[in-house]
Amino acid sequence: MKLVLIVGPQAVGKMTVGHELEKITDLKLFHNHMTIELVTPFFEYGTKEGNRLVSLFRQEIFEAVSKSNLYGLIFTYVWAFDLQEDWDYIGQVCEIFELKGGTVYFVELEADLKERVERNRSPHRLEHKPTKRNVEWSEANLKESMERYRLNSLDGEITKENYVKINNTKLSAIEVANMIKERFRL
Repeated sequence: MKLVLIVGPQAVGKMTVGHELEKITDLKLFHNHMTIELVTPFFEYGTKEGNRLVSLFRQEIFEAVSKSNLYGLIFTYVWAFDLQEDWDYIGQVCEIFELKGGTVYFVELEADLKERVERNRSPHRLEHKPTKRNVEWSEANLKESMERYRLNSLDGEITKENYVKINNTKLSAIEVANMIKERFRL
């Protein structure tokens, strides 16, 4: 069992790269908005009940997949590197797979703000993330998150053996997916 964690700030291309990686491997994509979009019609994400349900659904999917005969899972996540609770969450997700003999691969994406603002409006993103369709709000949220949190790691901060950091400002999602596949022999 393999878990490929694709992390990075909003609109860096995590889901899009995940879709391309899913096409060229036997991995299944579970992008973070799949649970957010499921819960939001009932409870806004960020509310106590919305967060609880998103966490519950994710936990159950991780547990089920880790026990299955699937080849593996791609999960996308906006990781605030300056929040201990995010480090703890990533640790808990990894543990679910590692305790069952799985291997975790860390992929961190980074891109220039100008490129991320453009990607924030892409048809692919808006198709899969209805809560991002108010692009003015989404862009403001993207910029506010950058000011509030550190959404990319510092050099040497992630010490995992199976880790790669890719600046994908000028790379297509297909190129990045192929780099990941080759790097980790997926």
